[in-house]
Amino acid sequence: MAGETLANYNSGGMPVDRIRGRTRRLTLLAMLLAMGVVLTALEHMLPPLPLVPPNVRLGLSNIITMYTLFFLGRREAAVLAVLKAGFVLLMRGATAGLLSLCGGLLSVGAMMLPAALFRDASYMLLSVFGAIAHNVGQILAASALLRTSSLFYTLPLLTAFGVLCGVLTGTLLRVVMPIFDKTLGKSGRNP
Repeated sequence: MAGETLANYNSGGMPVDRIRGRTRRLTLLAMLLAMGVVLTALEHMLPPLPLVPPNVRLGLSNIITMYTLFFLGRREAAVLAVLKAGFVLLMRGATAGLLSLCGGLLSVGAMMLPAALFRDASYMLLSVFGAIAHNVGQILAASALLRTSSLFYTLPLLTAFGVLCGVLTGTLLRVVMPIFDKTLGKSGRNP
């Protein structure tokens, strides 16, 4: 603390730079949540995909979750998944909110695992893991709500769509990453 002035600290004794860093991260997380909410709303305005089971979506808002995981960190990605589920709860009800929460948290966890095991894991691989895990999380939650295991018969089909959607969202993340970096500021990969 030698050479530092009292002006470098707030009234609680916390360094001002640390407060600015926390404020910046919180603001960035709020902006990412807003983008995720907009993508979720946009996706629900799109017509159903042809030859796809009902209610299967592309998972466009998961691009935001992946970006958060890679560039802000694990905790922030989990917080974002919970906040997105809260938005779904408010807009579409308790069942949709629970499905979103279970799918989102399992997806974040599934992306963290290969990222921790393989330092050079590609965004595409992590995206596919996340998309499949999202479907599994939603099937687990729906099976618990309905008290049936019959939904697990849809798992092979949903896994195939999870791979396709994971490839799509991973590709879209690569495309929009330069825009995010320019707009939000590059933070460096941090899974």
